[in-house]
Amino acid sequence: MVEHHTTVKVPPVIVTRHPALVELLKERGLIESSCRVIDHANVEDVRGQDVIGILPLSLAALARSVTEIPLALTPEMRGKELDLKTLLTIAGPAVTYTVMIKK
Repeated sequence: MVEHHTTVKVPPVIVTRHPALVELLKERGLIESSCRVIDHANVEDVRGQDVIGILPLSLAALARSVTEIPLALTPEMRGKELDLKTLLTIAGPAVTYTVMIKK
């Protein structure tokens, strides 16, 4: 007899304050509409979770994984809110990292 285990996929925690990035993630099929989006993360938010967004290394080391969407920003784009159309032209493929604390 073969035992089958059901794996429940836990949606990632999205850390961003940029609505267009959330739309880009949905458009690329990386997240669903029901994903939790927070603008600032703390230890409880990320511990053991798959996170999409930018975190300080101290928090990234607590997450299961951290995925970023690299953006080819020009100096003029920095510090400005960008729309989805712009993000579609400057966003690279998702890159996932696992950060560990060296003992």
